Amino acid sequence: MHATCTFASLLVIASALSFASAASAQAPAVKTTYLLEQGIPYLPEETLSNADGGKKNCRVDLYRPENVKGFPTVIYIHGGGLRNGQRSIPTKLKDRGWAVVGVGYRLDPQVHHPTYIEDAAAGVAWVFKNIERYGGDPTKIFVTGVSAGGYLTAMIGLDKSYLAAHDIDADRIAALIPVTGQMITHQTVRKDQGIEPSRTRPTIDRFAPLYHVRGDAPPVLCVTGGWEVDMLMRAEENLYFVSMMKLVGHKNVRQIVIEGADHARCGKECWPHVTAFVEQTLAKQAKP
Repeated sequence: MHATCTFASLLVIASALSFASAASAQAPAVKTTYLLEQGIPYLPEETLSNADGGKKNCRVDLYRPENVKGFPTVIYIHGGGLRNGQRSIPTKLKDRGWAVVGVGYRLDPQVHHPTYIEDAAAGVAWVFKNIERYGGDPTKIFVTGVSAGGYLTAMIGLDKSYLAAHDIDADRIAALIPVTGQMITHQTVRKDQGIEPSRTRPTIDRFAPLYHVRGDAPPVLCVTGGWEVDMLMRAEENLYFVSMMKLVGHKNVRQIVIEGADHARCGKECWPHVTAFVEQTLAKQAKP
């Protein structure tokens, strides 16, 4: 009798488990929803002016998962030669469980260097100071940008003074991912300095990422177009930067070259490399 009861009990349990499994298989997966908040000022409103574009450009757009805690954040700084462009949320960074923050900044000729870098740093600092109240993890903040945005990404992460002005240690950045960015002094900055021809006469001063190479910087991935075809020999320039970073002892810096890609194509095809590096870095953070 005891054996019979035990067998019957097992049948009931197996039936219940089978039903639960079937119900689970039929239940639709809960999809993460995302919220977009646009035009959040990262500097005090009373300091922003229409005259220099600050009222329009010194703002961030925040795209974030709803009702999620501890999510990573990728900050995107737009390109445009420091003269054009506007903040945006790249489509390829959406719907990955991350927040994405598009940072704007004032542009030449309404302002001149180093205002571009200072503005971008203020936008990054805003994320560090505010993302936790939206549910984000401030230890998982990445910075990326294309072209001029790549230059600004590298400057903010390597020259610690810009974030230090906001009481943020640049080494808190989880990783820097400059895409086809200038590692010498940016050509628009050289033009501001009266250096002509600014496109082809290179300098490396304190406004160049190469001036600030250091072995203790956050992880760095440089993505560029192809050898000899990316704008102004950008692949070769980034190779020199990566080589110098290794020379000073950096252990996690590398370059990915999208063979045959010109500047525009690199900006379109960079995203699988960007997202993979973010995921790899997060996986390393998760290891005990």
